[in-house]
Amino acid sequence: MNTQEFKEKLSYRQLDGVLLDLYEDESLLDYQYQRYESAIDKFESLYGKGDFEIYTAAGRSEVGGNHTDHQHGCVLAAAINLDAIGIVRKRDNIIKVLSDDYDIPEIDLNHLEKVDSEEGTSVALIKGVVAKLKDLGYKIGGFDAYITSDVLIGAGLSSSAAFEDIIGTIIDGLYNDMAIDMVTIAKVGQYAENVYFGKPCGLMDQCACAVGGLITIDFKNPENPDVKHVDVDFGEFGYSLCIVDAKGSHANLTDEYAAVPAEMKAVAQFFGKDVLREVNVQDFLDHMDEVREKCGDRAALRAYHFFKENDRVPQEVAALENKDFPAFLNLVKASGNSSYKVLQNVYASSDPQHQSVSLALTLSEDLLGDHGVCRVHGGGFAGTIQAFVANDYVDTYKKGIEKYFGEGSCHVLKVRKYGGKKVL
Repeated sequence: MNTQEFKEKLSYRQLDGVLLDLYEDESLLDYQYQRYESAIDKFESLYGKGDFEIYTAAGRSEVGGNHTDHQHGCVLAAAINLDAIGIVRKRDNIIKVLSDDYDIPEIDLNHLEKVDSEEGTSVALIKGVVAKLKDLGYKIGGFDAYITSDVLIGAGLSSSAAFEDIIGTIIDGLYNDMAIDMVTIAKVGQYAENVYFGKPCGLMDQCACAVGGLITIDFKNPENPDVKHVDVDFGEFGYSLCIVDAKGSHANLTDEYAAVPAEMKAVAQFFGKDVLREVNVQDFLDHMDEVREKCGDRAALRAYHFFKENDRVPQEVAALENKDFPAFLNLVKASGNSSYKVLQNVYASSDPQHQSVSLALTLSEDLLGDHGVCRVHGGGFAGTIQAFVANDYVDTYKKGIEKYFGEGSCHVLKVRKYGGKKVL
């Protein structure tokens, strides 16, 4: 499709079906029409008129399995209807991306080697994704792109994973006929973040952003994770998924995040294993004194959280599949309590004066009463909390929590069936 044809479709609102299929919410149509119109205008101003394609990758919400993936555990996660979209056109041997207002230096596909000075940059993420796809034997090529995202940055909704996944999806669509499965796209994104970007992470974020829907993932075999869809709509139970941005940033918290898998792995190594999934929980409990002496109390607590949290995930899946939503809510609450008290990822120990997540949880518990439950969301330490709120109480909760964190801080989300996808 060319840019002029697309603008006409937008002006005559001929994309309702496409946008509803993607975003699952009729109330978002006006916003999405304006968003896509602005994106195509920006693309034209950067790269000129002509043919183009559109790709998307979703943000994600972790529903269960807090900090279990990096220990080869189980998670429950959902793609959400906040996403990154990319307006794209092929070009020879060069990748040039403007991401919202950030002008990313162009990348020559003849030079995809890792460069240490590029760690922590968008260039590193793009190069890592493309280099890994090339290593796996897929076709690669250049493109011009304007990417815009409404996935909240630094708020635990996986803006970086959505970016990695959309780059992989673009290469998939432009050069591989959308033949690369989305779990592979996710693995490639994780590789880029771990190796090129220099940030340790599990595979859950990238997998949820790429695959779509509500999924449970078992990472016992991380090279071939077991991904299953959970065919459940929270709306059928009369509840909404809410994410509250507590206005903290994930910036400068890499050491806090890295300490969680490092301490868990230290406990695993005490038992001669690489990850906690390989450790017998009874052996752990029987040797608690030695674990504490060798690894420290916080490491012991974080390992204990893993064992309990990993058991909760299949219980949550079973509760949803059995339509027992009260049981599911109790498990969400238990997960949140464990993250707060045992895993200890609601604030940074290096910066105890800033505890926006702790405050958001405390205020939410008072506001919700019997109308829902809340928990820390995602990696933690800063950013967002998650709440499941009864539909007839959402407006009350939203108004109440935004009194403290500002208008627009509470997002009422839908689970969307698509992760990475070619839109047009």
